[in-house]
Amino acid sequence: MRRWLALLVAATTSLVLIALLVPMALLIRAVAENGAMSRATAAAESVAVAVGTPDLELAVEQVARPVTVFLPGGGTVGVPAGRSDAVRLAATGRSVTAETDGGREVLVSAQSPDGTAVIRVLVPDAELMRGVHAAWLALLLLGLALVVLGIVLADRLALAVTRPVDGLARVSHRLAGGDLSARAEPGGPPEVRSVALALNQLAGRIDELLVAERESVADLSHRLRTPLTGLRLDAESLRDPEEAARLQARVDALERAVSAVITEARRRSAGRDSCDAAAVVRERVRFWSVLAEDQGREVAISLPAAPLPVAVGAQELAACVDALLGNVFAHTPEGAAMSVRLAPRPEGALLAVEDSGPGFEPALLERGNSAGGSTGLGLDIARRTAESCGGHLAVSRPPGGGARVEVALTAPAADDRDPAG
Repeated sequence: MRRWLALLVAATTSLVLIALLVPMALLIRAVAENGAMSRATAAAESVAVAVGTPDLELAVEQVARPVTVFLPGGGTVGVPAGRSDAVRLAATGRSVTAETDGGREVLVSAQSPDGTAVIRVLVPDAELMRGVHAAWLALLLLGLALVVLGIVLADRLALAVTRPVDGLARVSHRLAGGDLSARAEPGGPPEVRSVALALNQLAGRIDELLVAERESVADLSHRLRTPLTGLRLDAESLRDPEEAARLQARVDALERAVSAVITEARRRSAGRDSCDAAAVVRERVRFWSVLAEDQGREVAISLPAAPLPVAVGAQELAACVDALLGNVFAHTPEGAAMSVRLAPRPEGALLAVEDSGPGFEPALLERGNSAGGSTGLGLDIARRTAESCGGHLAVSRPPGGGARVEVALTAPAADDRDPAG
């Protein structure tokens, strides 16, 4: 765009300068010629005054240019020259200007006692064009300078327009790439500033909608997992095996559907937030402690006293904790002890959930694999949470039996930390 504007201004400026400078150049030439002819005419008239007097030769000598006086008797005074048709025409009493070799001649007639004399003054081409070429060169340089100045000004003007537009394009690409913190800096013409403000409002609105979606997903996760776990326990407690299996299958189907909806919604709305892992884990353990108390489970908790920021949003981390604790309640018998430990590590934090149940094989980490006919999405949610911030998930069997799930989380960047989540 800058190049096209520069070419447009260069073409426009050139046309305007041609329309102005060409007539000016012709005018300068005409002025120079008129000046030279006026000086030659004045010299001829000064000699004409002396025609018929003894001072004629002296008057011719005083003129600093080639002068010839054609006398009525056929003689000449001054620079020798032939009688041309123009001289014979001037001898009839008319003043004549004629073209000749090497310039122009000014012919002025003067009356003497013996007849009509003709005074001829030669104006060379060099005198006719004196100063013209220098003036033309000055006009050419002025025109080039004006064209260059116009191009420079057009480039500055184009830059003032294209720079904000380029900024809008970069912000649009960042928003399309998922960076919802990208904002355009209003600048440039009013129309471009209006577009930048509208883009910022759109980005803010998108961010608000995604925050509302994350909150809704988190609320849905918190509301449904506990009733589903209770419903599963009620199904397992039925005396009729067939009825228990049938109800268990329905619960599994419902849990698969709910987990799939929650996982997909969380995947679409996942942001680049951070939170205080200690506060989130403490709140979720407190939530599940009510059910643990009802089932007679002993819960050991080890959390740091200071805030422990991680590069995961509060809702996403809460869903991860809910998935891990929900697995413990769903796949271990009532009364089985469990522990939740959160500790800092050089790269961020390590969340470990351990239980004293029957345990499971590490191969069950794959999505859709589990024990007891469950969905297997709980560990997948935890794995996705860890990998979303650059961490990882590990499943192992403690020496005393049971299962241990470790979720390694990374710390947020220095300019992204928001312990409040």
